[in-house]
Amino acid sequence: MTDPRTHRSDAVPSVPSVPSVPEPTGASDAPVSPGATGASSRGFEAVLIVVYGLFSLAATARSSVQMLRDFSFAPVAYLLSLVAALTYIAVTIALVRGGRRSTTALVLCLVELAGVLAVGTLSVLDPALFPDATVWSVYGQGYGYVPLLLPVVALFFLVRGRRKGPEASVSAR
Repeated sequence: MTDPRTHRSDAVPSVPSVPSVPEPTGASDAPVSPGATGASSRGFEAVLIVVYGLFSLAATARSSVQMLRDFSFAPVAYLLSLVAALTYIAVTIALVRGGRRSTTALVLCLVELAGVLAVGTLSVLDPALFPDATVWSVYGQGYGYVPLLLPVVALFFLVRGRRKGPEASVSAR
């Protein structure tokens, strides 16, 4: 006897069953927020790296021009601009290599914040110490106070990443 399904015009051919793939442990049908997957944190990490990269270039260019033009006019200010540039370069590299779980990035951001606060305070209390502006003068006023805000935002991001545990960043290697 023939199979009745093969003689019907509206019949759908039978498909062999595919074994089901088990769900990962802890998976649920609940929607996953971007923060839970780390997608938004990796996006913010990329933005942070780009901003630090831009400040690396800006501070390096500024200190190079200042030192080549007239180093003797304000050597301390120009060297502090170079220190800012080197700090931004180091933080950029640390974030690229270690992501939000990087201890090096955390320490460098603390050093950066200390530098901004120290130079900013000194430049406000005794402007004669800095005959020419540095990147961190008056808390980064010449750069829209971004030099003051950047390490604070970066520290918040880095500390928050540490609290989430190892799964917080896929880029931590």
